[in-house]
Amino acid sequence: MRGARTAMAFLGMAVVVLAAASAPAQVSLKDPTGDDNGPGTYVYPTDAVYAAGAFDITAFDVETKGSDVVFKVTVRSKIEDPWDSKSWPGGGNGFSLQFVQVYVDTDHKDGSGFRDGLPGLNVRFQPASAWEKVVLLSPQNRPRLQSEVSTKAGALKAGVVIPKSTRVQGKTIIAVVDAKDLGGAPAKGWGYAVLMQSNEGFPASTDLLTRKVNELAGQHRFGGGSDWDCDPQVIDLVAAPGKGGADEVAAQHAMLQYTCDPNNPDGSPKVELPMVYP
Repeated sequence: MRGARTAMAFLGMAVVVLAAASAPAQVSLKDPTGDDNGPGTYVYPTDAVYAAGAFDITAFDVETKGSDVVFKVTVRSKIEDPWDSKSWPGGGNGFSLQFVQVYVDTDHKDGSGFRDGLPGLNVRFQPASAWEKVVLLSPQNRPRLQSEVSTKAGALKAGVVIPKSTRVQGKTIIAVVDAKDLGGAPAKGWGYAVLMQSNEGFPASTDLLTRKVNELAGQHRFGGGSDWDCDPQVIDLVAAPGKGGADEVAAQHAMLQYTCDPNNPDGSPKVELPMVYP
């Protein structure tokens, strides 16, 4: 009898361990304030609609709810819709300015997945941080995103996930995706790269809705970058370990440091980013 009870106890422990191992991972990362300046030099456009903190990520959360996965990106200031996105032919998600791309590494294996960021970002990912999926948190509606991805993403479109719904609540952009579109519910060991840029409704023919960073700021252009188009078009990102410490500001600036070759701008090396593995 004692042996039977012992066996049952071990069986119960095994079930608990197995359930814990297979339970979907809930992710909560922080990012320090005041680092919405890319490599440390970027400045906001001059138009008043680009309010201070509008592109400054403060938190990133992922939660599994049944067959859905909810992505949340929070910024420092209330998210506004100054251009009334619901009136756009391709808008309707209740915000106008921000465009967040969340890259996801589901296997953490060298050489597995994609290394290039989507067209227009001017970034790559380190070999061990290659991505399998990228979730688009955009003001643009689903048909517009599908069109942009289909015509511009090339082979990368196989990894693009367009949410079922995207909305704003206060300072937070919330996107809901099917877990099956990610290859399953988020699990322990997955990596994330949360990249903030600015939405561009009339992008360059090769860019996927990316508003460029120029050398000089303009009414609707970020400044402090390069007119050679070799700078990363990333205003803010979540750096490891994702605790929101001051060291993460320096880490972001270092990651986004870029080199431009004026004799061969298109051949300039792209910055190579790591993922954050919670």
